[in-house]
Amino acid sequence: MDFEQAHREWIDGHLAARSGERKGRLLRGHLYAEKLLLQNVWWPLFGNFNHLHPEYEIYDWNRKSQFLDFAFLPPFGRFGIECDGFQSHVKDMDRESFSYSLNRETFLTGIGWKMIHFSFDDVQKRPDVCRMLLQLVVGPYLIRSQSAASVSPVEKDVIRLAWSLGRPIRPMDVSQYYEVNFRTARKWLQGLADKRLLHPLVRGKYVRSYELSKGYFEQLR
Repeated sequence: MDFEQAHREWIDGHLAARSGERKGRLLRGHLYAEKLLLQNVWWPLFGNFNHLHPEYEIYDWNRKSQFLDFAFLPPFGRFGIECDGFQSHVKDMDRESFSYSLNRETFLTGIGWKMIHFSFDDVQKRPDVCRMLLQLVVGPYLIRSQSAASVSPVEKDVIRLAWSLGRPIRPMDVSQYYEVNFRTARKWLQGLADKRLLHPLVRGKYVRSYELSKGYFEQLR
């Protein structure tokens, strides 16, 4: 299923399940910027909208209703995702709104939310940076979840190293970082490739390095 069809079915499903202001907010609030975040950032990483909720209603410390652009609610955590435009979120914000925004963020953090903010400019022009940051935040929780039990602790550490490098990982990187011999490092990387979490990169006749597979988030769940 391509993005457009999946997005339409996902939105229609949420509209059908809502009524009143929650439905109206979805109709009014899920617009070009929010859809672009899904298309440029979310979809390339996940390839689905599982556990993702658009225009998700939350309450502040005074029981005042607010809406997050997206809430990602898998079994292993609660993540709020926002796409912020400079004009509406910074330039047009007065002191009271600014204070409330900070207090709301702190309150949500205190009750267990992990908040993730992207600027609309980055979503539009630098989505690769947004994807890197999203996987950096969500990834550690994903690989600690019980559903990732097939991935050993050593393999999870190697994945973390691959994230931190920001480039294809080589056996030499693993060997130097974990102080193991080249053969062991290569074995770990090959094991992750067999599980489709890493993709081998061939140069000449040999595999020289590995990159994180496009679907590795799905493989870990």
